[in-house]
Amino acid sequence: MIRFFRSGNPLTVLLLLLYTLLVKFFYLLHPSTFLADGSEGLLYHLLVQWLQSVVGPSPLFFTFLAVSLLLLQSLFFTRIVNHHRLFSKPTYLPAMCYLLFTSMLGSWNIFSPALLVNLIMLWVFSSITELYTRTSARDVVFNIGFALGICGLIYFPAVIFCLLLLISMLIMRAFRLAEWIIAILGLICPLYLMGTYLFLTNQTALLIKIPNIGLSLPLITDYKVWGAMIACVFFFVVGWLLLQRPLKKMLIQGRKIWAALIIYVLVAILVPFFNIHFSPAYWVLAVLPLSMFAGNVFWSITSDTFANIIHFIALAYVIIMQYFS
Repeated sequence: MIRFFRSGNPLTVLLLLLYTLLVKFFYLLHPSTFLADGSEGLLYHLLVQWLQSVVGPSPLFFTFLAVSLLLLQSLFFTRIVNHHRLFSKPTYLPAMCYLLFTSMLGSWNIFSPALLVNLIMLWVFSSITELYTRTSARDVVFNIGFALGICGLIYFPAVIFCLLLLISMLIMRAFRLAEWIIAILGLICPLYLMGTYLFLTNQTALLIKIPNIGLSLPLITDYKVWGAMIACVFFFVVGWLLLQRPLKKMLIQGRKIWAALIIYVLVAILVPFFNIHFSPAYWVLAVLPLSMFAGNVFWSITSDTFANIIHFIALAYVIIMQYFS
């Protein structure tokens, strides 16, 4: 099976659709509505209200929407990876890994602010990869900052991804103070526009829902969360170690993009700790960039038999956790 996903054949998308049905079938069979734990942003709250007014509180609709978003994100992410040739040949392994690893925890398959933020972060990451080749990046960094500001309206702790932008700018470009100021202005702009709109429409009571942030240091006791965390961290570390040799042969831009991906993973791991109420559901933010390193594990294993064994072990773990735990 790994041989087919390693290929960049466009027909692999059909296999990816079947694979999605395989690893997500349990969640479609036992649907959930949407995540609302008090940490969501104002824009997400308004969106959910509108969806409920259209389709009602349908668990099947919201779960189908969540699974569709995961599949869509995996395809967009693969397109970015193949466009910048982060692997020596086009491949669908990152998409496969994203769908596989998000299936390890039920809360990663619920419609949530994190899934919407991930969709925007794909565009953010794609824009970050362009910073190296731009002579002037003021428009790009403003747009990235603006997108992160929208993420903050969906899930306010997502504004911490501004660290990813600033560190990526240091990695990709020489330091220019004007670009940093423009990036921060872009981040503030959506929050300012939303605040202005609420003020002009006499909805100032909603203003207090915008800066929805806290600090949580939870004691995690759920074995499913620990299992998913250990598997993700293991593949991240192994993928990073296996990357060291091919990294030396890559172009400078490729090396910088991989470095930005490492920062992306680390920042995304920290973001959920700034929730009002901690939830491991928001670690799906880290699974997206982490799937690149997991994909590199399968890419680096030259033996299809050994790669398939590792894949079936991970797949068996997913099935056991879903149906028999």
